[in-house]
Amino acid sequence: QVQLVESGGGSVAAGGSLTLSCTASEGTFTKYAMGWFRQAPGKEHEAVAAISAGGSLKYVDSVKGRFTISRDNAKNTLSLQMTNLGPADAAMYYCAACGELWYKCVLMLPSVFPHWGQGTQVTVSS
Repeated sequence: QVQLVESGGGSVAAGGSLTLSCTASEGTFTKYAMGWFRQAPGKEHEAVAAISAGGSLKYVDSVKGRFTISRDNAKNTLSLQMTNLGPADAAMYYCAACGELWYKCVLMLPSVFPHWGQGTQVTVSS
C-alpha cells in the first residue's frame, strides 16, 4: 500500500503563494492517478486537482488559473503550486492516490482515492 507524506503548508498573506509537495513511499507511484483535496473546518473534503499517470490534468473551477498540479515520477513526488491565495483557500490539504482508471479518477470523488496522506495546513490571512 502506497504511503503518502505531504509538506509545504504554512501561513501566507492573501495574494501570496505556496507550493505543496507529496512524497510517495514506493515505486508504484507511477501507476497511480493522484489528486489534491482540501478540507476546511466544518466542511467536507473538496477536490482541488488531479493528474493521471500519464499527465492529464483536472482542476476544480475555483482554482483554475491559480493552482498547478504536477508530478515527478522519478522522485515519486506530487506537487501543487498555489498562487494568488485567498481566505477561501485556507484548509488542510491532502494528497491522495486513486485506485481506479482515469475516467473515474477525473471525477475527483474522494471515494475512489483509497490512499491518503496526513495533510498539511494552509492558512491565509486577509
